[in-house]
Amino acid sequence: MKGLNTVLLLMMSNGFMTVAWYGHLKLKTMSRFENMSLLAVILLSWGIAFFEYTLQVPANRMGFKENGGPFSLVELKVIQEVISISVFMIFTLLVFRNEQFRLNHLIGFCFLILAVYFIFKK
Repeated sequence: MKGLNTVLLLMMSNGFMTVAWYGHLKLKTMSRFENMSLLAVILLSWGIAFFEYTLQVPANRMGFKENGGPFSLVELKVIQEVISISVFMIFTLLVFRNEQFRLNHLIGFCFLILAVYFIFKK
């Protein structure tokens, strides 16, 4: 159960992270936000990233073996990276419709899945 909760928290955390890091790139196309200063965009992104951290930190604490969780530190990091790339790709395809998912992206993603396999192989 701790493993599933860790993964779910990491998925939600990465949703906020992706919006904080890349969502502002879409603001120029929205009339309400088109004239925001860089400082305002940074502060907005920090505000969103706050929620990322409120989910990321508990996920890592809960999931870490030394805290009673099922994952080693390396396993936690690899899980986080795969979730991060997955959330980013979904976000990109939904929000930035002019971006294309190409074969080299798919191949790279497959290598990430292989990385997970090798990290978790006992």
